[in-house]
Amino acid sequence: MSEFKVHHHVSELMHILGIKGREGPEVYAELMLKNIRPFISTQVSAHQAKRKIAEFTKTPEEFLQKYDELKSKNVKDLDAMVYLLSKLSEDKVTTSVLRQNAKLYEMPMDRAQVPASGTKMTQAELSEVRNQLLSLATSGPGSQASEMFRKMMREKQVKKNLNMTLPDLPAWIFDRPFLSRDYVILNRTTVEPAVPLGTLPLGMQEMAIVQDILTLMTGTEGKYTTLDTNPERAGQRSFVVDQSLDKSLRELANRILPICANYSTIIHFTEDKSSFEYGMVNHALCGAMRTLLKEYNVLIAQLEHQFKKGNLPLQKLWFYVQPCMQTMEILAVIGSGIDKGACTGGAVLSLLHEKTLSMIGDARAQELCLFLTQSACAPYFELLEKWIFKGVINDPYCEFMIEEHESMLKEKIQQDYNDAYWEQRYTICRDRIPIFLELLADKILRTGKYLNVVRQCGQDPKCPQAEEILYTLKERQYVDQIEKAYNYASKLLLDLVMEERELIPRLRSIKRYFLLEQGDFFVNLMDITEEEMKKMADDIIISRLESLLELALRTSQANFDPYKDDLRVELSPYDLITQLLRIHSIDSRQEQAVLQIVDPSEVHISGLEAFSFDYVVKWPESLVLSRKALTKYQLIFRHLFYCKHVDRTLCNVWTLNKSAKQLLLNTSTWYALAFALCQRMMHLVQNLQYYMLFEVVEPNWHVLMDSLRKVSNIDDVLIHHNDFLDKCLKDCMLTTPQLLKIVSKLMLVCVTFANFIQRATQTLTVGSETSLLVDPTTPKKASKEDELDTSDTDKRGVAIRVVADHVGQLDSSEDFAQTVANFDSNFSSLLIDLLDKLSLYSATNCEHTMMNIIHRLDFNGFYTERLEKVAADRSMAAMEGMS
Repeated sequence: MSEFKVHHHVSELMHILGIKGREGPEVYAELMLKNIRPFISTQVSAHQAKRKIAEFTKTPEEFLQKYDELKSKNVKDLDAMVYLLSKLSEDKVTTSVLRQNAKLYEMPMDRAQVPASGTKMTQAELSEVRNQLLSLATSGPGSQASEMFRKMMREKQVKKNLNMTLPDLPAWIFDRPFLSRDYVILNRTTVEPAVPLGTLPLGMQEMAIVQDILTLMTGTEGKYTTLDTNPERAGQRSFVVDQSLDKSLRELANRILPICANYSTIIHFTEDKSSFEYGMVNHALCGAMRTLLKEYNVLIAQLEHQFKKGNLPLQKLWFYVQPCMQTMEILAVIGSGIDKGACTGGAVLSLLHEKTLSMIGDARAQELCLFLTQSACAPYFELLEKWIFKGVINDPYCEFMIEEHESMLKEKIQQDYNDAYWEQRYTICRDRIPIFLELLADKILRTGKYLNVVRQCGQDPKCPQAEEILYTLKERQYVDQIEKAYNYASKLLLDLVMEERELIPRLRSIKRYFLLEQGDFFVNLMDITEEEMKKMADDIIISRLESLLELALRTSQANFDPYKDDLRVELSPYDLITQLLRIHSIDSRQEQAVLQIVDPSEVHISGLEAFSFDYVVKWPESLVLSRKALTKYQLIFRHLFYCKHVDRTLCNVWTLNKSAKQLLLNTSTWYALAFALCQRMMHLVQNLQYYMLFEVVEPNWHVLMDSLRKVSNIDDVLIHHNDFLDKCLKDCMLTTPQLLKIVSKLMLVCVTFANFIQRATQTLTVGSETSLLVDPTTPKKASKEDELDTSDTDKRGVAIRVVADHVGQLDSSEDFAQTVANFDSNFSSLLIDLLDKLSLYSATNCEHTMMNIIHRLDFNGFYTERLEKVAADRSMAAMEGMS
């Protein structure tokens, strides 16, 4: 069962049970997916589960009766359901919750009062009920149910195949009952024979009853043996033999009559299931039954020939029909089972397969069932061959185990934030899987999906091992054929994606840009886009950024990347934190709250916060690099890129340190505080970048590359690639909003501090002050010796005095010193909070990778004492709360 279907069922169950709370259905769905395991049904486990429920329920007889009824209908996963119910009955808490909800969702029919058994009915009511039962009996067994099922199947198939209309059988087929080869019951008065059969001599009685039986065997009522129209036996074909017949003859005739009842069941089945709505599997089975009925008709013709020659006494007739009685009984049982379960497609094949296995002790009966199963499997295996050898589905009657959803287009894979196309374009319908193909269902699905992708790339796959698949009791034969087709399809698509479409070089190209591997490119890009990035996102022209991106690509080593032209610029309407909150809140109760808080029209962010890359991916690479995967790359890129920007801004402040040293201001209070704080900030940002790039991305990237060299199919590629992205997101703290918020606040403090220092010390460079004293209209000197004029020395001395005065003002300013102290306090408290949360998160979730950040930031134990104090305070608070 797919993740989407599990999530849907959990959501529906929570709604029915009225469960409300903070946890959405995704929490329980994830828990179920982690603990899912295949249910292996055995006769012992099913019997024990059935016994537990029978002991638990107040009406065990009704439960067992219902179980047998559903078992006879070949209901899918019945034993698994009974096993689940038995486990629920053992859990007292669950049963009490279900009992409470049962009262809330009680249906009106559950509260209906049933009349007591001794209640008398009026003559009019009794007559009305009798007429209704008679009308049901005379309309043929199961005719109304068949009509309803036929209508339901037609609606389902029309809905599935909008461009195809199933042909209708003409109405006169149903209006003319005598076209049927089954018994026809008319509402007429029973005509009594002129001479009672018991008054005839014994020899004539025997001839009369033999003639009646031969007539009944062809689907026509006899003279002395008629159909039983008792309403209590509606749906069961039975006959009434003239009671005046000799007792010994009547007993022998009653032994032969079941073959006539079986014939009626078979004829009804073959005529009813020949309608288009029942599908090709039922049609093929009906064709096989008609083949056997031809032999049955030949036997009747031979018996009539012997009767006309006066050489067919009743005992001899009983001897001749012995061989075909078992055949007719098996056919009737199969037809009744399919009718009861309303089976089509794979369900029919499952029933036939189980029937074949159950006849293992009777070689003749097993051979008969094997013939029927092989005949019914022929159209189903033809669909299977087209799917696993060509990747094509042509299933007009909705019988095949694989269902195609044509609304899922491959073009949407670059638009929707999910893996809907690959997961939902083709899905497995569990109720259509023949029981002998259950273990291979997933492999069959993937085989056709692989070939279908190849076909959509313009190639025509031709499997060299394509052979006709036949049903046998030795499953290894068709299992080997499916295995060969799967190996061919997986290798064909893998070679197409990995070799012809060069997936690994393309992934390396994405790593250069999204994971900041191409250093010189980013230096160029941040230099030439610095002014543009300072604008608000709404004021930036995308085309200008595209041009600057092109320039940065052409003037760096990225120019040698063959896929550089696929890189695009994107401006997100949200900052990183908001986007992550929206992603985390998808399909949960928090979504509406987040949407109400954040309105894209009211969000104003800078170009730097909105900047991101996008990548043009074509089919079939888009299976791996879907919109979901690219969004994960974008989240990592935006986080790394902003950290790079903060590092760059702090480095610009650090360059002021060189100018300050020229003025011998080491004794200044503001210099010591401000630039010591700047050094701590740079230490944080640079170590955070190093951790994400070299301790998270690089190790996981090497694991990904090693895994991709060993994969055997495209599904493994998708799994390894998604694992790589998920681990990078998790270890970069992008999946933990609490940690990410603290990191974002730290980055904001660093940027704000850097901007403050730059504004406060904008005149703290001698060169800038000297340039202000130069007259732009003065002509330049002719030589270097002339340039070294004494006037330049004077101007530099004036500039130094100006800067020194400005520094003196800063040093004596209490506001400046207080602001620096506030920055120090905010930064230190946030950093301690981050280290504490990291330590707690690593210990709770056993994520030791993040401990590397703590060791890097607190390498000399500078923050250890404060961290221990925070931990002690938390322990004390927890103890007080418990007391």
